Amino acid sequence: MKKIAVFASGGGTDFQSVIDANERENFCEIAYLVASKPTIGAIARAEKHGIQPLVYDKTKETKDEFYARVAATLKESGVEYIVLAGWLLVVPAAFIQQFEGRIINIHPSLIPSFCGMGYYGLHVHEKAIEYGVKLSGATVHFVEADVDGGAIIMQRAVPVEPDDTPETLQQRILKEEHQMLPQCVRLLCEGRVQKEGRMVRILAE
Repeated sequence: MKKIAVFASGGGTDFQSVIDANERENFCEIAYLVASKPTIGAIARAEKHGIQPLVYDKTKETKDEFYARVAATLKESGVEYIVLAGWLLVVPAAFIQQFEGRIINIHPSLIPSFCGMGYYGLHVHEKAIEYGVKLSGATVHFVEADVDGGAIIMQRAVPVEPDDTPETLQQRILKEEHQMLPQCVRLLCEGRVQKEGRMVRILAE
C-alpha cells in the first residue's frame, strides 16, 4: 500500500474527494495532510479521518524551515507520492528535486491556458470568462519547478456558459476535479502512470 501526503490551503474539498474515494476503494494510505496555515478547513477534515496534519505557521518558522521539516518527515515515514490539492504556496525547486516525478497537482483550467504564477482560485475562472473561452476545465499534472509546467496526466473539459460567473464556473469544474483527482491518485499508486518526457500514458490493468 503506497503512502501519500496531501497538501491543501483551503477548505479541502479536493482533499475530501481523495479521502472518500480511498475509503471506498482502499488504494493508498493517506499519511499526512500538509496545511499552509493553522486555520484552514482541511485540517478539520484530516482530524475527522485520523490523518495527521503538518501545519505551516509563519509566526513560528520560515517557509524554508517548513519545507525542510516536511521533506524530512515525509521521507522518514516512507511517503512515496505527494498530491497538491488546492495548494497555494509555490513549492521550492529544492523540495521538488527530493521527490522528483512523485508530486502531482490539480489546476482548475485546461493547461496551458490560464496557468502559472498568479493563476489560482477564482482568478483562473475570472480570466477564462474575461477571455471569452467556450471551454475550460481541470488538469492533473506532474509538478516541476516551472509553475504548472509539468507533464499532463489527465484533463477534463467543462463548457463555459454565457451567463457564467467565476463562482458558477468554479463549482462545475470542482465537480470534475472531485472525480478526476482521486482517479489519478489511484492510477499513480497502482503504478499505471507512465511518464516519458512530456508524454504520459495510462497503462491498462
